[in-house]
Amino acid sequence: MSLLPTVQINVNYEKQKETIRSFLTEYRVESEDADAMAVDDQPLKYGELLQQVANRQQDTVVVELDDLYRFERRQKGAESKMLVDYITENTMHYLDMIATIIDDLLPEPTTDISYRDEVLDVLLYQRRQRNERIREEIQNEGLLNAQGTDLEAEMFPPELTRRYSLYCKPLSPGLRGPKDLLKPMAVREVRGAHLGHLITVRGIVTRVSDVKPSVEVNAYTCDKCGNEIFQEVKSRQFAPLIDCPSQECVSNNSKGQLFPSTRASKFVPFQDVRIQELADQVPVGHIPRSLTVHLKGTLVRGLTPGDFIDLTGVFLPRPYTGFRALKAGLLTDTYLEAQHIYEHKQKYDQLFLGTEARSRIDQIRAEGDVYERLSQSIAPEIYGHADVKKALLLLMIGGVTKEIGDGMRIRGDLNMCLMGDPGVAKSQLLKYISQVAPRGVYTTGRGSSGVGLTAAVMRDPVTDEMVLEGGALVLADNGICCIDEFDKMDDSDRTAIHEVMEQQTISIAKAGISTTLNARTSILAAANPVYGRYNPRLSPVENINLPAALLSRFDLLFLILDTPSRDNDEHLAEHVTFVHMNSEAPAAATTHEPVDPATLRQYIAMAREYRPNFPKEIADFVASSYVQLRQRQQREQSEGKGFGQTTPRALLGIMRMAQALARLRFSNVVSQQDVDEALRLSEVSKRSLQHQNVAELDITAASKVFEIIRDLALQTSADSIPMRVVQERVLGKGFTQSELEYTIQQYTEMSVWLVSRENELMFIQ
Repeated sequence: MSLLPTVQINVNYEKQKETIRSFLTEYRVESEDADAMAVDDQPLKYGELLQQVANRQQDTVVVELDDLYRFERRQKGAESKMLVDYITENTMHYLDMIATIIDDLLPEPTTDISYRDEVLDVLLYQRRQRNERIREEIQNEGLLNAQGTDLEAEMFPPELTRRYSLYCKPLSPGLRGPKDLLKPMAVREVRGAHLGHLITVRGIVTRVSDVKPSVEVNAYTCDKCGNEIFQEVKSRQFAPLIDCPSQECVSNNSKGQLFPSTRASKFVPFQDVRIQELADQVPVGHIPRSLTVHLKGTLVRGLTPGDFIDLTGVFLPRPYTGFRALKAGLLTDTYLEAQHIYEHKQKYDQLFLGTEARSRIDQIRAEGDVYERLSQSIAPEIYGHADVKKALLLLMIGGVTKEIGDGMRIRGDLNMCLMGDPGVAKSQLLKYISQVAPRGVYTTGRGSSGVGLTAAVMRDPVTDEMVLEGGALVLADNGICCIDEFDKMDDSDRTAIHEVMEQQTISIAKAGISTTLNARTSILAAANPVYGRYNPRLSPVENINLPAALLSRFDLLFLILDTPSRDNDEHLAEHVTFVHMNSEAPAAATTHEPVDPATLRQYIAMAREYRPNFPKEIADFVASSYVQLRQRQQREQSEGKGFGQTTPRALLGIMRMAQALARLRFSNVVSQQDVDEALRLSEVSKRSLQHQNVAELDITAASKVFEIIRDLALQTSADSIPMRVVQERVLGKGFTQSELEYTIQQYTEMSVWLVSRENELMFIQ
């Protein structure tokens, strides 16, 4: 058996150390303004940062590889392989090197830090006093060379005295040109060749553990010589020291016993995070893969479940420990040691609005007609649905959440349900909203369970404790949860949404865990009618097939029907063909220039800063309008034309929409026009449900025959029924053959069912 050939790599580490030292002491920020001061007049970026670290004003040092790349280009031009390449391929080694250089370059503090409040300050002071005493004894006894004079080198390990966390920020994509686009990878694209490399992975955070202390330097005290012994911990497993290794105990041939000193040890905050692939990164037929990420130092507490991030870190192996090692055998686990985090869609309150963004928003407001323009900017490729898009705009803005002094909380988020025939772009609207919203989660009713929507109890792989992993509603906290195929959900799973839609919390009591999770989210649902298409011969209650307790929690319910119309069909066809040919919406589709999603998100973030209130006269108008709505609802129900109930939740929905309209105007006061528009949208949504007067249609023979066939289908739970079975059941109820044939023909034209070649009645789902 021959040995593998050895590969000799010549790396001049001393030269690289000098380059890093020069970079930390000489690098100056390059100004983007051509008229700005020269580069030599710019401040020293890392020199000032190290001074702040020395003054204990800063506890994080971030070395940006962009700066190091520019520094190398400025010093010696482009090379075949630069220092940033070595750092990217062997990150942990170079981080230790940079930390050692920073320790040497750390300047003297310019502020008074002589206080002794910290444990490390007390240890340093005591050790210096002890060293001075030992040095005096050695000099007095003439034993200058007996015990050595290098006492300062025995002070403390560098990991213990460092008061900062060192991180590395990756190169920006395209910094080296269009050929070097460092695109973030999916989890399934990470390979074994990336071990030890600095890589960037894109995904969504699904689980975040509690912050626990992780030991970095373990301290011991000897019971004989009294020395403090420090043990650096580099891996997850280490063997604690028992015998004192100090020179004093070794020279006296006495093994002192070591006792752990927790107060003198150094612990760093540690957090275990799980990221998962995005939906568009998963191939067909596969399940999303996940990756474990370790956060340490100042990076902890920066992520929450549901964050859409690009996470840069060092890809490292992690051997299994304990009984899992026996089971795993030769296998090993991997993780990502986090170095930098970039959030794509930040929360509205965390979104930074620069001068350029604010000037753009001011320009949009100055051009006028903001309500129409922003609503038309929602999915401009989708034809029509003007009122639906206006309601979606108000859904993203939301009302004001009220918290009363006694602890009662009134939600300000709007809930909305879109119902209608297939092919009216309900799913496309949901997809667009989930992408524009900062914390938007898209899911389907058939592919979601109650546990997947709320929370699952799992065992933490690090601490081996039972923890909660949030579902779709928890991931969409302070965002929007889009649920498609809402009518396909099981009743047991659908009841899990009741508490979320009104109380905006999720109560969990399982596996010894009893807690309440926040789910401050807006629910945007899309549902199809029974049997796939809306049947105008039946009432809305029979078409929707959703419980009244759930429907009352929706502030708006829109019914979108696909009715044949020559003019509308012609415009729709022209619109769709133009979008397919040019990959953009036609200019005639909107009366204003659409606003891009990033600007729309920034406008909404600025609008949500306002908290509008109702003046006395506007509140009286809302109250009188609600009383009139109740009276009209009572009259319509007495005539057999009404649908649903106008409950106090409808009043709260009108107030939330009015507050959202006031926020859209950047106003803290609700006006009369806001209430009028909210009432109009509420009326439009209600009129869309009252498509036809069903009181007269329900008494026809065709409707009665259809009810018989529908009950037969529910009893058999089959997608198709033989015609002879249908004929026996209908004729047995006293109807004629002609009435049966007329009913089959009418509902076949409405695409509710069709007759197969095997002479079976097949229902179209």
